[in-house]
Amino acid sequence: MVNNQDKIPITKGGLEEIKEEYQKLVDEKRPVALEHLADVRKPGDLTEDNEYTLAKQELSFIDGKIDELEEVINKAILIDEGHEGCQAVKLGCRVTVQAGKDQHLFYLVGEWEADPAEKKISHQSPLGQSLLGKKVGDKVEVEAPVGKIIYTIKKIE
Repeated sequence: MVNNQDKIPITKGGLEEIKEEYQKLVDEKRPVALEHLADVRKPGDLTEDNEYTLAKQELSFIDGKIDELEEVINKAILIDEGHEGCQAVKLGCRVTVQAGKDQHLFYLVGEWEADPAEKKISHQSPLGQSLLGKKVGDKVEVEAPVGKIIYTIKKIE
């Protein structure tokens, strides 16, 4: 039985992307890797055949990724993204914060979807943890490589 601590929070769109990646690995990449491994397999001593070793490693990597994605799919719990009138920050919220003169819009997601370049931050990151449960007007302090940054929450949606 899987308890909530074993669950992986993810948005509907994020889960769909993971399922697509999983299917591509299973339906396309793994069969190609298996075929490549069969092609480079030669009679005789394979222990020193570099191409054979690389083909085995590639298949092993694909199989590992398939297992990992399968686990995510099985443990996924969808994040509720309907937060109109939301009073406090929680998973699935878009949070507008101000640091000095700069405003930033962050999307609080599970760790599997985190992508700082797209302003998608994990709820387990230092910033994500400090924002959880906070309300408009609250200030949060986050330790960053450049020093402490103080964010003021301006909007939650």
